Amino acid sequence: MRFVELPPGIRVLERGWLSSNNVVLVGQNCSALVDSGYVTHSEQTLALVDRALDGRPLDLLVNTHLHSDHCGANAALQARYASLLTHIPPGEAEAVRQWDEDRLSYRPTGQECPRFGFDSTLAPGSVLELGGASWQIHAAPGHDPHAVVLFEPASRTLISGDALWERGFGVVFPEMWGEPSFDEVGSTLDLIESLGPVRVIPGHGPVFDQVDAALASARERLDAFVRSPEKHARHAIKVLIKFKLLDAKRMSREDFDTWLQSVYYLEQVSQRFAPEQNREAWASELLSELIKSNAIREEGGFILDSP
Repeated sequence: MRFVELPPGIRVLERGWLSSNNVVLVGQNCSALVDSGYVTHSEQTLALVDRALDGRPLDLLVNTHLHSDHCGANAALQARYASLLTHIPPGEAEAVRQWDEDRLSYRPTGQECPRFGFDSTLAPGSVLELGGASWQIHAAPGHDPHAVVLFEPASRTLISGDALWERGFGVVFPEMWGEPSFDEVGSTLDLIESLGPVRVIPGHGPVFDQVDAALASARERLDAFVRSPEKHARHAIKVLIKFKLLDAKRMSREDFDTWLQSVYYLEQVSQRFAPEQNREAWASELLSELIKSNAIREEGGFILDSP
């Protein structure tokens, strides 16, 4: 694995695929965390952050977007640090105030996120002080219509959330329910290229500095999805299934089928992309493909995650 040096005061807690990476930024007057991981990893997140801060309190929590794997430990952090301020993207502020789990995607995806509050929003075009440096806030729609990325121009460091990984980007969820968003993914990739980062801290996976190669890979992936939206839809549902098994580790087939019934996105996507099949048959087909690829296993009436 290629080592990429980070600017002083930044530490990346690289997690798996159930929880997003956590970015700790420590300055003289303020300590901050970008993204908090999934709810079932909350205790681990608290321990990792405590260790990274070495006795200091956490002053500021920032979310690049509000998918459950990026904000699932928000509530636990707010309970741990009494004076913690929380900043979220503005597009979902009202949904958080009302705790609308449909608008926030938690109920339709069959995922969990404990209720949390916020103190301020991350207005695109503004600047936020993190770890003693000034970070620009940029809108980054596509994977999530309300997402932002953070860019520090002096060190040319980008915190990209799920807008850009070393090999691709996050599922383009708005496309799943019929809101064209592939063009927004392309525009966000163009924005990142225009910023000219020399290193990227992604929402998942290692920090990387081969940014041109990552952008090329992401655009190739995007072109494939544009040519075949059904391919993207099938990939998206497989991601939701794999995510659930990363969390549960193993489920009886009965419990798994009950969970599938709760995933409203599955019904929407199957109606759009496989109208000739009922939802259960389409889901079974995707499950079989995941088993065939060794992403998951089925043994003795149980569905299990494959490491």
